[in-house]
Amino acid sequence: MGLTAARPSDSALLALQRATHATLHLLAAELVDLDLTASEINALANMADGRARTVSELGGAIGARPTTLTSVLDRLERREYITRGSRRDDRRVVVIELTASGEHVATTIRQAFSGLERRALRELSPEAVDSFHAVLRALTEVAP
Repeated sequence: MGLTAARPSDSALLALQRATHATLHLLAAELVDLDLTASEINALANMADGRARTVSELGGAIGARPTTLTSVLDRLERREYITRGSRRDDRRVVVIELTASGEHVATTIRQAFSGLERRALRELSPEAVDSFHAVLRALTEVAP
């Protein structure tokens, strides 16, 4: 997949969708041995820092509602990659944490993400990468 020049008429959102599709395809191929769905990979990648998160925090990070996230978490819990518990100060809040095997898998996923990112961006200047991140922030924070 070579880099093609953007045409002035190209939509940034369509280009982002194409890039997302291409990277998910490459990551799925690289991580096929883990036998995880794209949603499970995304959840574990976002937890790879080892920090516990609430369902709402993780849902916000991966762009999923807590109710949608439940089936992903159920599967990850069955595979013993995560545990769910509650906060001492508010038992209604569900907290998700990685298990030791979940940390291992999450690290593998993050390494695959980092490797793909390095390969894809190695020809770009730091300023270009910073600009790209600025565009992503703007698209993420756009008001409804």
